[in-house]
Amino acid sequence: MTTTLSVTTSLPSNFRHSDFLAFHKRDKTELAEKVEGNLIRKGMLINGIPCCLSLSLNNDTATLQIDADSYASSLDHDGLAALLTHMLGLNQDIDAFEAHYQTHPEISRLLKHHRGLRIPQTTTPFEAITWAITGQLISVEAAVSIRRRLIEATGRGHSSGIWCSPDAATLANTEIDTYRRCGFSNSKATTIQRVAQMLENNELDLSLTADPEVVARELLAIKGVGPWTVSYTLLRGFGWLDGSLHGDVAVRRNLQRLLNSEEKPSEKETQVWLNAFSPWRALVAAHLWAIQSEQGY
Repeated sequence: MTTTLSVTTSLPSNFRHSDFLAFHKRDKTELAEKVEGNLIRKGMLINGIPCCLSLSLNNDTATLQIDADSYASSLDHDGLAALLTHMLGLNQDIDAFEAHYQTHPEISRLLKHHRGLRIPQTTTPFEAITWAITGQLISVEAAVSIRRRLIEATGRGHSSGIWCSPDAATLANTEIDTYRRCGFSNSKATTIQRVAQMLENNELDLSLTADPEVVARELLAIKGVGPWTVSYTLLRGFGWLDGSLHGDVAVRRNLQRLLNSEEKPSEKETQVWLNAFSPWRALVAAHLWAIQSEQGY
């Protein structure tokens, strides 16, 4: 038995369709995310049930349809509408940010090219933290490849043919050797497994209603989770725009370009520079990422 539900929402006039599509094009094999024109199809497990999300973008509206391979009790109209708003980043107050910094000597230059930039979100914060841990200290391309192998090894297929990323229940019980065969270091494998186990044991709250600052403190207490991982998780999983991504190599490299500096700023120098833009530090970092938007960070 399949279950189908759909919702539609309006888009702001400055919504950047290309940013959202690029975020879901990171894996060229399209194992678990497939982009066809303005339609994105993504596999997701809900209560262990394989589901296919189909998100279509029009000029001024977006529609999200979910097709579950069986009845999923958490499926309802309001929940799906909230998921759509979350994924599109429509809760992010970018208008206030742009109004505040439209005359700033550096930020105004970024806004000239990337006005309306908001942060596309993962379907769940757990997806965000698994991606963040996977991507620690390696290139986007390498992280995509390792993530793909993990999905192939532990994910589940939807009847449409798209694969669903593994959920916390699956990864909590995945052997370390399986992670290692996918390309994870022992440290990263242990960290992902531990986060998944904590979620399953109700020792960690990664629900969208959780306080990001509380989540940050709890995540930092986990071995293998550092400030960059926390800030990236909060940015991509919760839409929290005030994390400091000063340790990100691309942020530092592009800040050097923005400031026309002869040397790449240190992590400390980048942190000090970003601190001036709180509570939008992570959004500023995303604008720096956008200098190389084809990377799909």
